[in-house]
Amino acid sequence: MRDYLRIYEDTKVDLKRVKQRLLHFLLRRGLSYKEGTNWTAKHKRWIRSLEMEHAIDQETFSEYLCQIEELEEKCHRIAARIEELSEEEKYRDPVATLKAFKGVQTPTALSLLVEIGDFRRFVTSDQFMAFLGLVPSERSSGNKRRIGWITKAGNSHLRKLLVEAAWHYRSYHSNSVQLNKRRVGLEAQLVSYANRAGRRLNRKYLRLLFKGKCSQVAATAVARELCGFIWGTMLGKVA
Repeated sequence: MRDYLRIYEDTKVDLKRVKQRLLHFLLRRGLSYKEGTNWTAKHKRWIRSLEMEHAIDQETFSEYLCQIEELEEKCHRIAARIEELSEEEKYRDPVATLKAFKGVQTPTALSLLVEIGDFRRFVTSDQFMAFLGLVPSERSSGNKRRIGWITKAGNSHLRKLLVEAAWHYRSYHSNSVQLNKRRVGLEAQLVSYANRAGRRLNRKYLRLLFKGKCSQVAATAVARELCGFIWGTMLGKVA
């Protein structure tokens, strides 16, 4: 199960890289989309409307498009299978619980379960954060103590997934249609806990930006605190 979930993440990375290569190919020919965000439905229509001046460029362009379509189809196929796997009896309830948090979709929730196994092996949330390499490094010399970048020790796969989830806390709306749909059938206490976590993480992200921290540092700090909420939830410490 762990390896199958990692295939999904690897395929998403491959898709992102091919998309970047196609955009670079177009830029080298002076073609740049200026009407909005890349890879929206409108942007994709614009790409498919393009015609290259030279035949070999058209062939190259077509090959890039084929690669993108193949990888998108593969992502959709694997994602659908992951949804099926998450409905197995041993995963259904814990996956639904983790999905109460914004940014935690089925692949991330299932990855947490199969990569961690028993959350009780972490006595404190700090131990869980350290396992994921999300705690700051520390250097001491005499009476001086310096805090550095995160250690990046431990499970890099989960660390990446949680940082990706943390980006969702740039904003937070408890009445989100998609979020409320995922929370149907969950205990009111858990939903309230997840909402408090969401508001707190959003405030943390904005506060760090206000202090002049870059967005990547802010997202990493939010990911670290999100770990604490996830650990508490899986150990039944929701209050």
